[in-house]
Amino acid sequence: MIVVMVALACILPSSAHAARIKDLCNVRGVRSNQLIGYGLVVGLNGTGDRGQARFTVQSTAAMLRRLGATIDPNLIQTKNAAAVMVTATLPPFASPGTRIDVVVSSMGNASSLVGGTLLQTPLLGADRNVYAVGQGPVLIGGFSFSGSSGSSSGQNHTTTGRVPEGAIVERSVPSQTLDQETLVLALRSPSFITAQRMADAIQQALGEGTARALDGATVQIDTPESYQGNPVKLLATIQAIDVEPDAPARIVIDERTGTVVLGAGVRIQEVAIAQGGLTVEIKESFAVSQPEALADGDTTVVPETEIAAQTATGALHHMPTTATLEDVVSALNALGAKPRDLIAIFQALRTAGALQAELEVQ
Repeated sequence: MIVVMVALACILPSSAHAARIKDLCNVRGVRSNQLIGYGLVVGLNGTGDRGQARFTVQSTAAMLRRLGATIDPNLIQTKNAAAVMVTATLPPFASPGTRIDVVVSSMGNASSLVGGTLLQTPLLGADRNVYAVGQGPVLIGGFSFSGSSGSSSGQNHTTTGRVPEGAIVERSVPSQTLDQETLVLALRSPSFITAQRMADAIQQALGEGTARALDGATVQIDTPESYQGNPVKLLATIQAIDVEPDAPARIVIDERTGTVVLGAGVRIQEVAIAQGGLTVEIKESFAVSQPEALADGDTTVVPETEIAAQTATGALHHMPTTATLEDVVSALNALGAKPRDLIAIFQALRTAGALQAELEVQ
């Protein structure tokens, strides 16, 4: 039996609220950097790379050679070792000696990294220079077991793990100096309204003419004389200022999961809506057909398919003009529409011109 029905999801209402400038933007020149490295995880209980993963054998032989042991790669069995890619994020202003987390991911055919230990692995930046070195026990947070007959049991993903504070920073990343006459803030969500509000709030705190919005994503700050030579104090003052961010009128729809999210600025004009649902049910059964007694014939199995379609009747509902997001949610809940129905309703409202919001379908 196959039943075609709408799936369930939820609507999460949100509202605009004051936020710190620190949470709305980044300081230009202050950024994180990605690191990557190739290493070996050893100490596995027979769950490491084998067969076609020849790079694990070559890496093991090269490592042993550096440690003074020369062994023929053809004699190495690597079922207790696995080749992995190691990734990390180097935060801004990280100095030598700082510890950072690393993520370890199998790149061969290892079935599990449970119980493994990451050997010393250089982590390189985009310029191919080593900025950190990682090593330590790999934490998985799951398990995986398999029997000789092919049965298996597992929880979570066991070929990817973390080494908390497993890397030590060896070199700091040169960053743009903050001791300048001007500082630039880059908004994470560009908006002309938010940028201007931010500039106004900064001027109110530091004085007229100290900040101006260059565009919807950039705010430039001229360092006041009282903060000359002390950019840290200036940024600490600016980032603590509260600003009311602009709430875009946007509806995000994920048709794969049936998820619908409404932004705080969504409004609906007066409209009438009728919504019906279609349910299709398919039943498959088998009947046995056999010849009568003493008749010449064979017994056969005959499939029988029964299809039923049902359309729900939807009355015409009047939706008044909404003023707030709460009004929108209340009006839609009054329709009794499910999330899959809401997707079609929003698309129809947008076409009819009654939905004053951006519709983003993922």
